[in-house]
Amino acid sequence: MTTAGTFGSRWPGEDDGTDFVQLLTPEGERREHPDYAFDLDDEAIKGFYRDMALNRRIDAEAIALQRQGELGLWASLLGQEAAQVGSGRATRPQDFIFPTYREHAVAWCRGVDPLALVSLFRGVDHGGWDPTATNFHLYTIVIGAQTLHATGYAMGVQRDGCVGTGDPDRDTAVMAYLGDGASAQGDVNEAFIWSSVFNAPVVFFLQNNQWAISAPSEKQSRIPLYRRASGFGFPGVRVDGNDVLACYAVTKAALQQARDGGGPTLIEAFTYRMGAHTTTDDPTRYRLPEELEHWRRLDPLARVETYLRRAGVADDDFFAGVEREANELAERLRTGTRAMPEPDLAHIFDLVYAEEQPELRAQLEAFQAYRASFLTQDAAGVEVTR
Repeated sequence: MTTAGTFGSRWPGEDDGTDFVQLLTPEGERREHPDYAFDLDDEAIKGFYRDMALNRRIDAEAIALQRQGELGLWASLLGQEAAQVGSGRATRPQDFIFPTYREHAVAWCRGVDPLALVSLFRGVDHGGWDPTATNFHLYTIVIGAQTLHATGYAMGVQRDGCVGTGDPDRDTAVMAYLGDGASAQGDVNEAFIWSSVFNAPVVFFLQNNQWAISAPSEKQSRIPLYRRASGFGFPGVRVDGNDVLACYAVTKAALQQARDGGGPTLIEAFTYRMGAHTTTDDPTRYRLPEELEHWRRLDPLARVETYLRRAGVADDDFFAGVEREANELAERLRTGTRAMPEPDLAHIFDLVYAEEQPELRAQLEAFQAYRASFLTQDAAGVEVTR
C-alpha cells in the first residue's frame, strides 16, 4: 500500500524551495504575501464560510441519495470547498467556466441550482442547466478534454475583441478546472501549448487533491505540478487549496492578467480529496488512515470558523443560522430529487441542433415509431409497455 502527499506537519514551500501562497493558516491566523493580497472584508469571509458549509451539506446529501439508490453516481468535493469557492467567487459574470465533474461549489458560485447538478447524476438529463445563462459549461467526464474547449473558447474571446480593452464589464477571462491526474493527459498538454502560443486569456485551475483515483501524486510527476507551466512559457503558482482567502486572491490576479491580455496562468491548488473519488470507489484500499487524519486537521471550513470567532465578527447565532439554512437546503434537495419526472427520451433530439434539420426529424420519427411498437393499451385504455 502506498501513501503520498502527507508532508508530515509541513506544507509545500517550507523545505522544497517552492513559493506557496497562504493567507489564512490552519490555525485561523491571517498572513500577508508580497504578491497576493486579500482585498475583501470580514463580511465577505462570512459569505465564503456560508458557501463552503452549504456545499459540504449538498455533497453529504447527494452521497446519501446515491446510497439510497436515488442517484447513479456522485463525485464528492469533500475537502476541496475552499479551492472551489475561493476561485469561483473571484470570477466576473462575463467570465466563462469549463468544469470537470466535481466543481459543485463553483457551480453554486455561478448561480447553478444544486438540483440541476443532481439531475445529471440521477440520469434524467444530460445537464440540467443552460451554460449561456450562467457562463458555466456542462460537466465534462472525459478527463482533460475541457482544457481544450476552454482554450478554444478563450481564443474566440480574444478574436471578439473582449481582451485588453480596459473595460471591466467587457474584458473576459476563461477558466478551466482540472485535477492532478488530468495534468498527465495529452489534451491538457496540447491546451497548454495552444494557450501559450496564442496568448489566450485562460486560467487553468488545477486542484491537486493528491490522488488520481488510486494513483498518488508522487507517481504522476517528479516536480510540483505548477512548475510545468514554465516549460510551456507561462506562469504557474502554487496556492494552499484549503485556504479560501488565498485561492480567491491568486485566482483574482490570474483572471485579471488574462483579461488584460497577459495570457494564461496555471494555478495549482494544493488540497486533498477527503472522500472517495466517486461513490463507486473505496479509498481505504489504497491510502492510510493516518494520511486522512493529517488532512482533517487542515480542514478548510474549520480554519475560517476559527478566524471568524477570534475576530469577533461571527458568533454562535451566525453559525446556527448557516446550519439551519443547510438543513433547509438538504430537505429541498431530497424532495426535489425524488420528485424529478422520468425523462422523455425523444427530448434528446431537441438538444442536437439549434434549428430543426430534415435528417434529424426523420431519425426522430423513426425512433417514435420504434418506441410505439412496444406500447399497447390495458383494459382502461392506458398505454403500457408490453
